[in-house]
Amino acid sequence: MQKKPEGFSLLELVIALAVLALLVSIALPSYRNFMMQSNRTAAKTALQDLASREESYFSTNNNYASQLSTLGYASGAVYAPGNGNNLYALSIASATASTFVLNAAPQGSQAQDSCQTYQLDNLGNQSNIANNASGTTLSVSGCW
Repeated sequence: MQKKPEGFSLLELVIALAVLALLVSIALPSYRNFMMQSNRTAAKTALQDLASREESYFSTNNNYASQLSTLGYASGAVYAPGNGNNLYALSIASATASTFVLNAAPQGSQAQDSCQTYQLDNLGNQSNIANNASGTTLSVSGCW
């Protein structure tokens, strides 16, 4: 009596690996896009908090702060969400006695996001600007 071979043949293993590779090539870009979209919340939340601090400062000083340290942030670069996970760099793009513009610029792998830099002003206008030197306003839907 002849014993039947046990296990998988080489052809079966190659086919299984090909199917696995196909599934990974489809899933990985979707996962990266999902992660970038979920990280956008950090920028929006940080800008809202920064705007709230600006308004509090304005109510007591009758002008807007031009430095993050004036608003209670640590001196130097300020990142959101922080704790070593630096997805966005916060900055006060401009501040006068009666207006302010705040930016949250993406860092690291988040810089590949189509929303690029988030911007919020004292009137609550929300926009996205290009990361390049031109700073042109982008018309990307779904960012805010």
